[in-house]
Amino acid sequence: MNSKVNPFTVEVIRNALTAIAEEMSLVVMRSARSPLLREAGDLSSALTDAAGNLIAQGRDIPAHLGIMGYTVQEFLHRVPAERLSPGDVWFLNLPELGGNHLPDVKAVRPVFAEGVLQAFAVSLAHWADIGGAQPGSYVPHARDAWQEGLRIPPLRLFTAAGPDREKLDLILANVRGALEREGDILAQMASTRSADERLAEVFKRYGAATVQAAIMDLHDQSESEMRTALRSLPQGLYTGEDWLDDDGAGDGEPIAVRVGIEIGDGEATFDFSLTADAARGPLNATPFTTAASVFYAVKAIAGPDIQPNAGCARPLKIITRPGSLLNPPLDRPVVGGNHETSQRIVDAIFRALEPVVAKRLTAGGSTTSGLLLFSGHDPRSGRWTTLYEVHGGGEGARHDRDGMPAVRPHMSNVMNTPAEVIEANYPILIERQALRRGSGGAGRHRGGDGQVRVYRVVGPEVALTTMVERCRIPPFGLCGGAPGETFCITLERASGKTLKLPGKTSVQLEQGDRIVLESSGGGGFGTATAQPA
Repeated sequence: MNSKVNPFTVEVIRNALTAIAEEMSLVVMRSARSPLLREAGDLSSALTDAAGNLIAQGRDIPAHLGIMGYTVQEFLHRVPAERLSPGDVWFLNLPELGGNHLPDVKAVRPVFAEGVLQAFAVSLAHWADIGGAQPGSYVPHARDAWQEGLRIPPLRLFTAAGPDREKLDLILANVRGALEREGDILAQMASTRSADERLAEVFKRYGAATVQAAIMDLHDQSESEMRTALRSLPQGLYTGEDWLDDDGAGDGEPIAVRVGIEIGDGEATFDFSLTADAARGPLNATPFTTAASVFYAVKAIAGPDIQPNAGCARPLKIITRPGSLLNPPLDRPVVGGNHETSQRIVDAIFRALEPVVAKRLTAGGSTTSGLLLFSGHDPRSGRWTTLYEVHGGGEGARHDRDGMPAVRPHMSNVMNTPAEVIEANYPILIERQALRRGSGGAGRHRGGDGQVRVYRVVGPEVALTTMVERCRIPPFGLCGGAPGETFCITLERASGKTLKLPGKTSVQLEQGDRIVLESSGGGGFGTATAQPA
């Protein structure tokens, strides 16, 4: 560290910043209206400095690592700092403005101290509906970005005087479940206000100059730790690839995600130029999502305990080809790329590094959100309801243990919604939940098992959208381990007809229909006959 700030003070400030970010997430979960936020926790929180460099992030969702820093940087290109005032809260979701997909809406609050802009508090929350062609705003057949929902450029919804009702009403008129969305918006606003208040205490106690100097030290410290972590990896050139099942829009051909990795002396380059062209359907991912995936993979492999901030990213260079799946034209749909394609990026990186650091890796896991999205009017309340439910599967095995069953490996950290909450809030019954025994891949250590969950529709009509990978291409094994079983989604009609559903589709359900979801198992590690090292 180069400043003269006492290192103990730096550490106290570091923990204070992290605690503030984590408190923000708790505020959203305790005050939001949608079960997706209250129960599943599909949200993240972060603090950045006045230039948008990430300072701290809560222990939330890895897919959002760094995303909110990019959001603030791009936000400042549209809204210069001189337009900002204390009490402002701006909302935006444009993928090209440091974003990932439209349902992940960011609330950005500038934080002032000593009369000067010092930081930003950012609350990211997945809205259960953001408008668009399908309930829940996942459109497997989408061909353009506008089918996916309401596109919100930086829009100031709150000032020190309170909410801007005209702008708020404009948003609520274009989304389903307006009452629930308004509650979630207020929760995001409240979380940024809590950060503003907590940061004011930190700035008052230590002074702005000391806090900013400590933040610079923290960036430098994380950079140094990341460079040390990268030096633990063998230098060289490595290539890897993984595949999406299809594009979700009717093209049944798998789509390649390819990476070339160059590990140098305390630095690394990740080149995705050979990845396939942009997809017609909603599996495209923004360059910001790509960066978050790389950030996660490197931390998981080399430096899991490094403070996540902008300093971590300094030794990393990320290259995406314009017009490709990971840097698509602005008019292409991206809703599934946020959590499906991001997982393929991580898997491609793991496969590239298998020859040199296999003992640091897990075999392929379910690595998909396993999304079932049920939408419709609840006859009990007369309100529009949207159940956005994700499903864990088997974790891949490691060199020293079996994979865990029914978990959410890698990029997602969203919890399942308890059956009791589903049945109380939606016209759906959960008839069964169990492990999918034997679905993990064989090996010296077995992959974890997936799960089985059965939903029965009790309302008159419900729309179902699926957005699931690993339905065709199974989770891979490492070092000779066998792959896990693929996802399987079955529709059992009340009339007696049974249909196997694609991983990405939309279908109307009727009263008495059942959906049986069987999630994938994890890949095995090592051949079953091999002796432990």
